[in-house]
Amino acid sequence: MEFITDITITVDATDFKDPGRLTRILQPYLYTVNGSCYKVRGTFQELDNLSLLLQGEDTLSKVKPVDVSVAVMDYINQKRAKDLSRIIGDSFVIDKQPVRNIRSTVQLTLRPRNRSIRLVQADLVRQRFITFYQRTASDLETTAIRVHSPQQCRDLEKRFPQVLFTPIHNNEGHYKVTGPFGHIHKLKDCVAQNAGSPRKDPVCRGPADRPSSKDLGASPTQSKDQESESCPICMETIVTTEKDTLRCKHSFCKSCLKQAFAYKPVCPTCGELYGTLTGIQPEGGVINVTRAKSSLPGYEKYGTIIIHYYIPSGIQKEEHPNPGQPYEGVSRTAYLPDSSEGNRILILLQRAFDQRLIFTVGRSTTSGRNNTVTWNDIHHKTSTHGGPTHYGYPDPDYLRRVRDELKVKGIE
Repeated sequence: MEFITDITITVDATDFKDPGRLTRILQPYLYTVNGSCYKVRGTFQELDNLSLLLQGEDTLSKVKPVDVSVAVMDYINQKRAKDLSRIIGDSFVIDKQPVRNIRSTVQLTLRPRNRSIRLVQADLVRQRFITFYQRTASDLETTAIRVHSPQQCRDLEKRFPQVLFTPIHNNEGHYKVTGPFGHIHKLKDCVAQNAGSPRKDPVCRGPADRPSSKDLGASPTQSKDQESESCPICMETIVTTEKDTLRCKHSFCKSCLKQAFAYKPVCPTCGELYGTLTGIQPEGGVINVTRAKSSLPGYEKYGTIIIHYYIPSGIQKEEHPNPGQPYEGVSRTAYLPDSSEGNRILILLQRAFDQRLIFTVGRSTTSGRNNTVTWNDIHHKTSTHGGPTHYGYPDPDYLRRVRDELKVKGIE
């Protein structure tokens, strides 16, 4: 899990004997006000220092609870307990409370084990947990399989250790399986390939013996005409009036999909892009293209397209890792063959630059410097020779690979 450098804590003025003094303490920090609550944003170190200033005040240092799916937490507790333990650590415990009238949801609160834990530490752990939970939930899929004996199920569990197998009551030999989308996909392929050979594989399920929705309940992979299906994000049953199905045929709760699209306009299940993807490449950069008669290795019949990128230094904005801090600009040169395919890739790269997808702000993998402009995940050839290991030519698959990388971002 990546380190979170930009976090937010909430401070409630009603918890202070002197709200005016609180305002004076918060003056040097970036914050917004919503009623009596101050949302303060900054780096871990900045907010840790703020906690020290507030430590002598009469504060309750409350950590907001989180509503989670019982099914997702059951999977996390059984299959990702070590990851959860690394996030929570020894300084916190999880208190669990049921949510009224919603049996499938539970409310979790991260409670510090001792009073020396400061608010910023507790809020950082809470945000790390939320990120971990959301990423786990968005990748989970649930379906059902039929096995012929408990031993066959144990064999499957060994082959698919990331999948949780749960017996379905009143349906002997049937199991609900929950796990990451890719693992479930491989499990279903295994089932389909061996459907006619029960003796050769621990699971056998063909169209004739596939359990019905009446017996097992609906699942995300079942057909549209069945009564219900689960949202891959929240794992709850999708209410028909609140269902949103994308053109890739994956369905979600409207509210879940809206929240996911606010982060990135792609299908949370398969990654298909919807709308125009915009990156966080700093503004003010320029791209210039020149051409040379010399050829690149592997493209001896053509000249060379030379792309010059320039991003000036500046101050990071809200969308960047460390808002308010300066970043170091960059000047980069890349090369393409001056062929018909090379020119098509050039047009796509120019569109990607306009959509701020070529560069980002972060840590340079070559120099190790932080707060600098770096390449994003669209690969470029920055050398004319040396082959793939030196970011150069010859590399016969490069144009196809970069086209695929651009296509993922909706540029084609």
